[in-house]
Amino acid sequence: MQEFILFAIVGFVAQAVDGALGMAYGVVSSTTLLGFGVSPAHASASVHAAELFTTAASGSAHLYHRNIDWKLFWRLMPFGVLGGVLGAFVLTSFEGAVMKPYVTTYLALVGAWLLFRSFRRIPSNPVPAGAVPPLGLGGGFLDAAGGGGWGPIVTTGLLGFGGTPRYVIGTVNASEFLITLSVSLTFLFALLTGHWEEAGELTENLVAVAGLVLGGVIAAPMAGLMVKSIAEKTLLRLVGGVIILLAGWQTAELFELV
Repeated sequence: MQEFILFAIVGFVAQAVDGALGMAYGVVSSTTLLGFGVSPAHASASVHAAELFTTAASGSAHLYHRNIDWKLFWRLMPFGVLGGVLGAFVLTSFEGAVMKPYVTTYLALVGAWLLFRSFRRIPSNPVPAGAVPPLGLGGGFLDAAGGGGWGPIVTTGLLGFGGTPRYVIGTVNASEFLITLSVSLTFLFALLTGHWEEAGELTENLVAVAGLVLGGVIAAPMAGLMVKSIAEKTLLRLVGGVIILLAGWQTAELFELV
């Protein structure tokens, strides 16, 4: 029960920030799971299982509020799905002990990028059409392989190119449901075909997944109301700082630097 409550709180806070900024649920949840000793592939699979529910709730809220740019959605989503499938396949091809130092390093770098972004002024220009496919492909791949990253990479990239925040965040959140679904199906395929050799311990994370789902689903509809009183830069700095500390410490331990 204590583990369930802890992950419900993690899921609630992560989704509250994610709903307002278009990023952070995956990286916060994955970093926490890795801190509990969960392997990278199990962490990513668990987070994406939880995100099936949270992204559906968040995407529905953005659809209701008409925050989705459908032209951008159809340019972004197919490349995100392709990248996600490739990332999940790569992650399940290696042992967890081999992948974990690289995944924690990646998460620490994502945290550093969020922190860096909080000090930048974001321009307001039309997003170049050529920028969307590589962002979708890279964001989908790293989201699956690293257990999070769709929001930090794609939302930050689109905003950096000058996209309107309301429609960028709404579109990225809405498309994330289909990326999450494709990644989850890839994990399932790897499990059923025997490609994922370490999948046997996945059931041990059911309590964590249930907590992440409950907390995330509760926060999704009310995320905008919860965080609109906090400045975007403040949230980015808090989330980035926490991820750097957690993932950075885990990386240092794995490389025997501490």
